[in-house]
Amino acid sequence: MSKTAVLVGCGAMSRGWLKAIAEAPALAGRIAVVGLVDLDPAIAQARADEFGLGDAVVGRDLDAVLEQIKPDLVLDVVIPVARHEVVATGLRHGAHVLSEKPMATSLDAGRNLVRLAETADRVHAVVQNRRFIAGVRRIRRALAQGLIGELTALHCDFFIGAHFGGFREDMDNVLLLDMAIHTLDAARFMADKTPLAVYCHESNPRGSWYRTGSAANAIFEFSDDVVFTYRGSWVAEGANTSWESAWRFVGTKGTLIWDGADAFEAKVVTGTDGFLREVTAVPVPEPVDAGQTHGHASVIAEFLNAIESGRAPETVSTDNIKSLAMVFAAIESAKTGQRVTIAV
Repeated sequence: MSKTAVLVGCGAMSRGWLKAIAEAPALAGRIAVVGLVDLDPAIAQARADEFGLGDAVVGRDLDAVLEQIKPDLVLDVVIPVARHEVVATGLRHGAHVLSEKPMATSLDAGRNLVRLAETADRVHAVVQNRRFIAGVRRIRRALAQGLIGELTALHCDFFIGAHFGGFREDMDNVLLLDMAIHTLDAARFMADKTPLAVYCHESNPRGSWYRTGSAANAIFEFSDDVVFTYRGSWVAEGANTSWESAWRFVGTKGTLIWDGADAFEAKVVTGTDGFLREVTAVPVPEPVDAGQTHGHASVIAEFLNAIESGRAPETVSTDNIKSLAMVFAAIESAKTGQRVTIAV
């Protein structure tokens, strides 16, 4: 049976959500957007017209729209500073909530949303859509299978000159809070380790078009003595990496390299002597489930599957808050210049 949904926040990002709902085979007939809410009702109406949602209720007052429609779901696509109020309102009206990232603008706010979801007995999950791509799923499977032995370190580079305009250019800690959450969540997922501590340096390089925090370098300590290093910048023009970053995974038997797009290279040591031991290329396995590699569509489908089966979705807030904790620990470290323990 199709779930009814109200989408809140009808700016540019909402288009990706509505396109997935309208076009993804995995979502066909499973979700009906019956309401659109935005501070500017004209924007909400324009989005309704664009996607043929002529019967949808359009408004600017979320409480009023939820009271009128009583939907099964709230799809939260608002800017981060408005997120807590939107999620809390959706839960109060008895709806399951799927939010854009980050799940909150502070760790305390994230903890509060977890408590509110538990009290309401509703599912609250976060759209970590970049976890649901083929490359991330392939790496997760390769490492779990011990392709390069036991993981000892993972390293990533994220360098893109991104001219968004709008709210991001005035955000505090813009790279760490708005973009690195994707990368840190992917690292935690692929490594299947628990983040323990971090040392981070944040900067705003000369020529930056952001107010502050457009670049960062961080060293994370994971469980089992695994080290994760992150180097990132949103003002590095001339040689962009993939949006998924460029990665190197080091294990006890070899190394796996991923360019963040379609190029994978895995080599394991096969020689037994010499200064540099002989290595042999090995194939990187395909994802276990190809249905989990379609970004937004896969996240939304996973959310619906979890609700229907009574289980927690993969990106449920009780788990995603661990990625949020990585972000805020990195921000605290950058402010204090000290190593910071990561605690949920």
